[in-house]
Amino acid sequence: MGDDPACRPATPRGSARAAALQYRRGDDALPRVVASGRGAVAERIVDLAFAHGVPVREDSDLAALLASVEPGNNIPIEAMMAVAEVLSHLYRLNNWLGADAAPPPSLPDRV
Repeated sequence: MGDDPACRPATPRGSARAAALQYRRGDDALPRVVASGRGAVAERIVDLAFAHGVPVREDSDLAALLASVEPGNNIPIEAMMAVAEVLSHLYRLNNWLGADAAPPPSLPDRV
């Protein structure tokens, strides 16, 4: 299916899932979920990410797994490879942008 949105099956409105992660390299052992939800909450998480310039990745399987994690808890080991891939991409992007790029703001604890 690739990354072409036209090739993805349509997600029924209200069934979307989303999770926001936080990872501080050097401080955190594992990334942790800072917000998660379904439906309107998921849409709000994604809207906040876009509004603050936080990169968003669409992966329905990973979102379903992470959305089941209570905010404040570390990601499950089953998600490590997928999350490591996302973080690796973000670190490369940050290096490409240069040291002058502002870090993305923290998401609120509650959305």
